[in-house]
Amino acid sequence: MQTKYWRVENTNEGLKEILDKTSKAALDEAASLLQQGEVVAFPTETVYGLGADARSTAAVEKIFTAKGRPSDNPLIVHISERSQLDELVLGCNETERRLMDRLWPGPLALVLPARPGAVSPRVTAGLATVAVRMPDHALALQLITAAGCPIAAPSANRSGRPSPTRAEHVMTDMEGRIAGVLDGGQTGIGLESTVIQVTTDGKHIHVLRPGGVTAHALLEAAPEATVVDASTTAAEARSPESMSGKLLNASTADAPHCVEAEEEYIPRSPGMKYTHYAPQGRLILVHSADQNSERIARYIQQELDRVAALGETTGVLAFGPHAIHYHADVVVPCGSWQDPADAARQLYAALRRFDELGATYILAEAFPEAGLGQAIMNRLRKAAVEQITIP
Repeated sequence: MQTKYWRVENTNEGLKEILDKTSKAALDEAASLLQQGEVVAFPTETVYGLGADARSTAAVEKIFTAKGRPSDNPLIVHISERSQLDELVLGCNETERRLMDRLWPGPLALVLPARPGAVSPRVTAGLATVAVRMPDHALALQLITAAGCPIAAPSANRSGRPSPTRAEHVMTDMEGRIAGVLDGGQTGIGLESTVIQVTTDGKHIHVLRPGGVTAHALLEAAPEATVVDASTTAAEARSPESMSGKLLNASTADAPHCVEAEEEYIPRSPGMKYTHYAPQGRLILVHSADQNSERIARYIQQELDRVAALGETTGVLAFGPHAIHYHADVVVPCGSWQDPADAARQLYAALRRFDELGATYILAEAFPEAGLGQAIMNRLRKAAVEQITIP
């Protein structure tokens, strides 16, 4: 398959921006391919998405084929108008509506009761719910509108690989596997959307996947609710100590059971079950019990020296001032602890850099888990084959 490539300039200066003739022609061609049941990659404010008509099982199956993704992982459906929501879900409670009013368009997906037959069962992975969001990106919104259908879109990377924040990342993973790529430049946030599920009474907001909307932002939008960290992996779901979830603004004694520890665990959100975001080399995440950056740096350098002597091509993912002092084959700075938004924007491109330079053994500094740092650490944990906490 030949993958078409369209470059669209200045796509996100305003949600109602009018595209020039060349860009409008590219958008129309991409929308036409979606209407024909093809798969097209496009930028959002988070990462690039791999889009197909959410109503068509044949189209959605092409997403799974292109990604090499297991079919029991649900997809997020993207819409461009609130009116489209009624066609997809059975209803929303007051807390959910308040969150949409405050945080849409934006990097927030809500898991809601699916209207029977509204989307392909491949989108919902057989569940009675569907995750929906409205992206905060002019090109994404205009593409959805032009296509005239809700768009199912996971990140536009091969399954398990770091998500793409630039069109060239998409082409690396997907050229020859999908119909087209709309290049709208680098994405702004760099991490996927936050995925939540609100309890029927509206009192608890379960964070199934942390992302571009922080727990603080959720509480500002719905102060009467309690935010619960339910971003539990399948392995963690089977451990009794994880069963109540972790409240982000209340005592754990009040938490409802968020995840069922079933033998055949079915995730309710993307990113909950399988290894994700990983470079090709072995990545080890290094913590310190007291977040002592000097101690982390000393341990990392000692470990780099040890494995270099064994013939490994060494790499370091650094979030602080130690980047210039590390001695390794590949040192990739990724912002700092003081600027989580900048670190998030750079993270996936940094992980891909290790592949470009052939690193086989990578040590990553941990990131403080406040605000957006929770999402950064969620991605690093899923990318890591091992985590080490030094005394």
